[in-house]
Amino acid sequence: MKFFVDTAEIDAIAELNDLGMVDGVTTNPSLIMKSGRDIIEVTREISAMVDGPVSAEVVATKAEDMIAEGRKLAEIGENIAVKVPLTWDGLKTCKVLSGEGKMVNVTLCFSANQALLAAKAGATFISPFVGRLDDVNIDGMDLINDIRVIYDNYAYDTEILVASIRTVNHITDSARIGADVITAPPEVIKKLASHPLTDKGLEAFMKDWAKTGQKIL
Repeated sequence: MKFFVDTAEIDAIAELNDLGMVDGVTTNPSLIMKSGRDIIEVTREISAMVDGPVSAEVVATKAEDMIAEGRKLAEIGENIAVKVPLTWDGLKTCKVLSGEGKMVNVTLCFSANQALLAAKAGATFISPFVGRLDDVNIDGMDLINDIRVIYDNYAYDTEILVASIRTVNHITDSARIGADVITAPPEVIKKLASHPLTDKGLEAFMKDWAKTGQKIL
């Protein structure tokens, strides 16, 4: 499973990228706002740093304007995936841009029917939002499973990019179901390394080592 980092913070991306934990990056207007950076400038910097896909989102709502914005964003680098919302205009935009050979990430997906439409429109990635479904008492992982089954039934090439990840369990469940990609904030990815028994075991080792009076260096 590929790990995308859901942030526009350069330092956070660089830290994980140096560890080989970054297969791509996703951004959105809210993350760009938090970064305080110009969208073109920060996207170009991320694109140059990361080898994998970097999602940059359009902000227009009409297909004609989305297409124009998408083409401009795609000029930033060959690894740019133009991110469009799962609306009818977004699907029209996806069809045009994917037809031009551009990567397209269709976002804000909340149903299997929406995911089916995105695949038929030629989406490179579909981004179902599991955390937001959980917020309204719908199990977001059920959606991931449904999409996996449908895509496998018809051999769609669209990759399932699980988004709105809030917990490490979302990542574990996504991997068990067979999602292609997860995108998560840096702090959630780092939590994958944490376990209380690891901490307890290390503490015991350090106490015993101190009693030996030895040093390695």
